[in-house]
Parts: sequence; structure tokens; C-alpha cells
Amino acid sequence: MRISAPSPAPLMVLIDIDGQPVGIGGSGRKMLLSFFREANCPFCNFRVYELTHNFQHLSEMGLDIVAVFASGEPDVRKFIARQPRPFRMVADFDRRAHERYGIESSMGGKLRAMFRRAGAMLRGLRQTGLAGMATGNLLPADFLIDEQGRVVETYYGRDAADHIPLERIERFLARGLLQQKQAA
Repeated sequence: MRISAPSPAPLMVLIDIDGQPVGIGGSGRKMLLSFFREANCPFCNFRVYELTHNFQHLSEMGLDIVAVFASGEPDVRKFIARQPRPFRMVADFDRRAHERYGIESSMGGKLRAMFRRAGAMLRGLRQTGLAGMATGNLLPADFLIDEQGRVVETYYGRDAADHIPLERIERFLARGLLQQKQAA
């Protein structure tokens, strides 16, 4: 079942690919919890590059990023973590976290992305090679969670490459900074 905002984030402790616990909800910091398809997904690789490229700016605004992949840890290391990533990555091979957050599958969504976002797919395929063609039908989803562990915004992708726009993440962070200044 989909999560709606505003609501408490389902409390979970995930284990990142380095074996460290990652608490979801109530961490005291803002969080982007981003659910991905498999680690060999070319669209996912392109989005991870985008988040990596913007991480310093987002982190300075107070954001933690947790990326959850429907893959085993060896695949996350092979396709995503072979280059240093500044945020936490979780291998959710059994898809328990994906299920808890209502992540959906759609063959139509996969095909739409392949046709509508061919440029992003080709850029991602540079990272994954032909393995990027053998992915399932999961759709991505993103959740903006505040310091108290409330889901402030949900974004369920309509196709395999559809993630929350960076501008919406920045607006979420800017609202928090404005509230801090007003409280001071």
C-alpha cells in the first residue's frame, strides 16, 4: 500500500552495503529516501550520478540521502558503488523495504521510460553495459522525511526513470531553513 503525506515514516532499520545500520524515520535530520529498481538499471545509474553530483549542495542544506536498491549487495557494489558515493546505499534483495513503502511494478512504466527517456537510458548504459537491459518492472519512488520522522512528500514514479525533481528536494530543504531562521 502506498504511503501518503503527511504521515509518520514507517520506522525501519536497514543495513547498508558496508554492514552499518541505517535508521529510517526520526533521525533528527532531513532525509531523501530513494527507492530504485535493480542496481544494473541504466536509469537508476543515471539518477545516482545526478544525486552524487548534487550531494554536497544538498548535504550543506541539511539532507541525508539513502538509496535503496532491489538487488543484492554484490550487484550494488558492481554497478553503483564501484565509484565512491557520498550517501548510504542499501541492498534490499528480498524487497521488504520496497514492499513496506508500497513500491509498485509496471511493464508499461518500463517501456514508457525506454521510449521517452532514451538519452538517460543510453547514458546509464555506459555504466552498466548490456546487463542494464535485463531489469525487472519495478518503478522508483522517493520520500522526503523531516527531522521528526514524518513523510512530508511522496513521489511514486510513473515510469522507470521518474524520480522526484531536484527542485522539489531543494524547496523542501529551503522551507526547513526558513523555519529555522524564523524560530531563531
